[in-house]
Amino acid sequence: MKIFRSKQFKASRAWGAVEIANMTGTTTRLHWTDQPYQWHVNNGEEVFAVLDGIVDMHYKMAGIEHVVTLEVGDVFFAEVGCEHVAHPRGEARILVVESEGSV
Repeated sequence: MKIFRSKQFKASRAWGAVEIANMTGTTTRLHWTDQPYQWHVNNGEEVFAVLDGIVDMHYKMAGIEHVVTLEVGDVFFAEVGCEHVAHPRGEARILVVESEGSV
């Protein structure tokens, strides 16, 4: 058994993470960041849940960029092939569920 206090977690670098679980190749990690990530497409589907802070999620559909603001409790689901990048507003803590080894 493990307990994670997300509001107390802070990594030594932007997008640093602690692995919570690896369930047959699907990882669940708690990330801390205060900087944007990079445009990317995952090697599968991704669930991105904001636990603390506010994140502007940029994503592309048919080559057109869109932005949605995610607040605490909001969940973003990136389907296979969804190009996206997260831009936190200040510090944010995010729970990410994705295939092991994904970008």
